[in-house]
Amino acid sequence: MNQRVEDIFKDAEGLHQDAMEELRRRRLRDAAEKAWGATVRATNALILARTGEEPERTPQTTDRLHQLALTDKEIDEELIGRYHTRADFLHGHCFYLGFCQPTQDVERRIKETDEYIEAAKALADSRWK
Repeated sequence: MNQRVEDIFKDAEGLHQDAMEELRRRRLRDAAEKAWGATVRATNALILARTGEEPERTPQTTDRLHQLALTDKEIDEELIGRYHTRADFLHGHCFYLGFCQPTQDVERRIKETDEYIEAAKALADSRWK
């Protein structure tokens, strides 16, 4: 994996750690947004690893992730649903609208963001093997 891809994944991991800290402080809305940021960064790293191009904005990230999923069944099965769940519930509902219910589901998605990052890493790494 090239250095830029690794740096972006490290940023995603750092954002997830920040999300977990916000969760410990009971600041669910901030935790949700940091987890969403970690999701986007991990997705951008995957896209960069697979295409050589880093998306500049989230709509490009979404579009390019879907393009990759058309040709890679693992991306479709591993990431698409989880990506959109985070976009909808963590970013849209919880952060923007302040609707963070049911709390246990929001917390679970925040915590499981590390699994999303690891799946994206594995899919990025498979390209370089």
